[in-house]
Amino acid sequence: MISPKLDQILEALEQTATFEGLQKASEALRDHYGVAHVVYHWVDSAGDQYGCGTYSEAWQQRYLAQNYLRTDPVVSGCYQRFHPVDWKRLDWTSKAARALLLEAIEYGVGNQGFSVPIRGPNGQFALFTVNNSCSDPEWKAFAEANRRDLILIAHYFNEKALELEPGRTPGIAQALSPREIDAMTLIAIGYNRAQVADTLSISEHTLRVYIESARFKLGALNTTHAVARALSRGLIVV
Repeated sequence: MISPKLDQILEALEQTATFEGLQKASEALRDHYGVAHVVYHWVDSAGDQYGCGTYSEAWQQRYLAQNYLRTDPVVSGCYQRFHPVDWKRLDWTSKAARALLLEAIEYGVGNQGFSVPIRGPNGQFALFTVNNSCSDPEWKAFAEANRRDLILIAHYFNEKALELEPGRTPGIAQALSPREIDAMTLIAIGYNRAQVADTLSISEHTLRVYIESARFKLGALNTTHAVARALSRGLIVV
């Protein structure tokens, strides 16, 4: 059950007609959950960024100035996933990633994070993140207790952001064939190409034709991008 306070925050978010409303919602959620930060971050297909949240202005400027988007494990790791992820499960082994995390902490970013990746129309990729400074057991308990609500909140933010950006509307995609839908659906749920081909009783060469055809119709850069677009447009359901 959603608490009355959270329901009130989501209702205000749903009714807002400005980006200021998104910002106020992120601040209200931070206070409601008692965490360090709540952030909604969008990267569009052209690489442009925008968002709202409670990170300091100094950290936002530093992040953009250093082009940390290229090396941020949260962005790169979540782009490869369709499900929420705890930051501890991301790859922080590179020197650049470790340096980024240490600097982020200096700017007030917590050592723990939970991010929900969201795919939208026309290649949109967004992240909704809750961040805090605490021990691993404390964070695990928080994430487990609030996971479902955080996923719901992430999609509230994304739906409102799309609504406030009238130019960012879904393009009209060519229809996928039944075989293309089958192939993309199986890939989306985690099958590798050999498993997909075996399930559909076709050769891997034929499968490659279906995938490339779907990718072309969706205007996608690669298979992962094609799956994201097919999901966001409701062409496949997993």
